[in-house]
Amino acid sequence: MTVAREREVAPDAGMKRWSVGRTATVDVVVPVHNEERALPGCLQALRSYLADQFPFEWTITVVDNASTDGVLRVATELAACDDQVRVLHLDRKGRGHALRTAWTYSDADVVVYMDVDLSTSLDALLPLVVPLVNGHSDIAIGSRLAPGARTVRSPRRETISRCYNALIRLTHGARFSDAQCGFKAARTDVIRPLLAHVQDDGWFFDTELLLLAEHNGLRVHEVPVDWVEDDDSRVQILSTAVGDVRGLVRVARAKVSGAARVANLPRRPAPCSAHPDAVLAARAGGLFWQLVSFGLIGLASTAATAALYALFRSWSPPLVANLIALVLVNFLNTEANRRLTFAGAVVSRQRVHLQGLIVFAMYYALTSGALLVLGALVTSPSRWLEVAVILAASVVGTAARFLLLRKWVFPA
Repeated sequence: MTVAREREVAPDAGMKRWSVGRTATVDVVVPVHNEERALPGCLQALRSYLADQFPFEWTITVVDNASTDGVLRVATELAACDDQVRVLHLDRKGRGHALRTAWTYSDADVVVYMDVDLSTSLDALLPLVVPLVNGHSDIAIGSRLAPGARTVRSPRRETISRCYNALIRLTHGARFSDAQCGFKAARTDVIRPLLAHVQDDGWFFDTELLLLAEHNGLRVHEVPVDWVEDDDSRVQILSTAVGDVRGLVRVARAKVSGAARVANLPRRPAPCSAHPDAVLAARAGGLFWQLVSFGLIGLASTAATAALYALFRSWSPPLVANLIALVLVNFLNTEANRRLTFAGAVVSRQRVHLQGLIVFAMYYALTSGALLVLGALVTSPSRWLEVAVILAASVVGTAARFLLLRKWVFPA
């Protein structure tokens, strides 16, 4: 890795505050891979916009992402004529790798990422950066799917994009609308702790970063953009889609295990009790996501309970087998719902599990009562009839459990 015209990188000193007399600094990162012809026009347009319309101190960092053409030579020549243009050369390819490296080395207050093809209109650059400078938001993204956006692209690309973002919302309850638009910005003090937890170095980098940001309570600001498709796009749709699905599964596992929690992030204050009339937004994901997440966790828990019951029933009475199976599954079920279904709720972990035990006691009374009724109605019921009764009681108990978790254990 080589850097042209390096500036000294200031040590990370926690959250930065911008005083009235100090202008924030912005580093616009442009990753390039074999873009020898496109780079000069991009830099000319970008420099013109920043010099004429951008009120903050700025630099441009061109990241040569393991190119095999003459883009490094072109970038170095252009940087030699302008002290506000820097060049970073990487020997390994990957958009995520390029952004991770450039953002880590940047000494700016705000870092920006944009594609070299200028598909996104530069008119959205200032609205992208301002919410970060004034402290309103932590990360800002351009969106081709937000209300007010105007896009020109093929029906095929439009369909793929909408399906992928719908999949993100369905599986993770994400609130952002467009994960992969090549137009993003972040506060440096926020992005550095997140980068240490982002594993992907390719196209899934953007999605993983945003999912981790939302999971950790950061505010993501969306800017509707004007966007025109680049006919020379080199994204391999099929392989990228497969990698993205694998990434979504990996991030879901990290949320469940707790690995997605990031320490040392600037925390936004909780709502002040001095303002009782404040109206809070719905928790992340909304009711639809909660139902989907709770349902998937419930299906897995019910199947596990039934399997354990059938196993333990071979050596224990029905009520004992049911109790052991439910106790083993209950803790994991409550923890999974805390981390996924109701991730936006601010609650004590100890209180959650105490209340979860109370809900479990009600659930156990329902399922055990069903077995007692079965025993009273049927003499020597078969093993599988007992399992069927357990499953039916579990369905009713699951609905009651959701209402109790949502309204009592994890109140909005």
